Amino acid sequence: MKAQDFHLANGPMNGTGDAAPALRDLPHSIRSLCEIVQGVLIHRDIAPWLYELKLSSDKRALANIRPVARMIAEIERRNAKPLRETRAPAERMPCVCWHFSSFIAAILRAQGVPARARCGFGTYFNPGRFEDHWVAEYWNMAERRWVLVDAQLDDVQRRTFRVDFDPTNVPHDRFVLAGDAWQQCRDGRADPDLFGLSLINEHGLWWIAQNLIRDLASLNRVEMLPWDVWGMMPGPASTLSAEDRTFLDRVAGLTLGGDDVIAALQEIYDDPRVKVSHKVFNADRKIDEELTF
Repeated sequence: MKAQDFHLANGPMNGTGDAAPALRDLPHSIRSLCEIVQGVLIHRDIAPWLYELKLSSDKRALANIRPVARMIAEIERRNAKPLRETRAPAERMPCVCWHFSSFIAAILRAQGVPARARCGFGTYFNPGRFEDHWVAEYWNMAERRWVLVDAQLDDVQRRTFRVDFDPTNVPHDRFVLAGDAWQQCRDGRADPDLFGLSLINEHGLWWIAQNLIRDLASLNRVEMLPWDVWGMMPGPASTLSAEDRTFLDRVAGLTLGGDDVIAALQEIYDDPRVKVSHKVFNADRKIDEELTF
């Protein structure tokens, strides 16, 4: 099976339920879909800063919603207008970058376009740093290639972060896939302490390893929250063994591989060190949570 065929179907977290027909009827241009997603979602950490929107702890907690179908239900609960109609910032669902990426990928799949969410690091939020981030990736049939799309970057954010590229075609040196970050740091071409999340002052090879495992899961259609922790994911005080590093070297290579490595990605994902179990640690809530697939 080719990756394009595999990523036409939804996984356990990204099914759209009864909303699929409505998603198919949305505009089919990438730029229009980005604007629609931006009109119904708002990043909970950027909201107070750029949109003058203070959020209660209950509203911030909505960012723990995983299934896309539940995201759509929450969006409609907050405002029953059609999805294509932009909401005021206070009516949008508070979330993080993962939700923008998972949502637009789900819309694209509903429209018959292979798509997936990718985990890695953005270079455009904090000069000189590689900030934890998610984008979407879709198969551009005309160009016969996978294209990265940052659906979070609206006009306000593009001005604020001085984005100098097209968010519907993000260069790979501006969004660094987790596997690429791992290889650069393992080869001594990059400093792992520049990779992480400045907002909470956490960084290092352990953070890159966590994102690498999240990206592997997403490439197997299991798109987990950016703070879900499972399996061999190390913590800030952990030391990866030589065996674990060698194993993650192989994972990194496969996540950066071509469309013919899907079988190998599925095979390595079956390793219990990296496969999402039915219980994960939610580091945002600081609790173990049961998952239903």
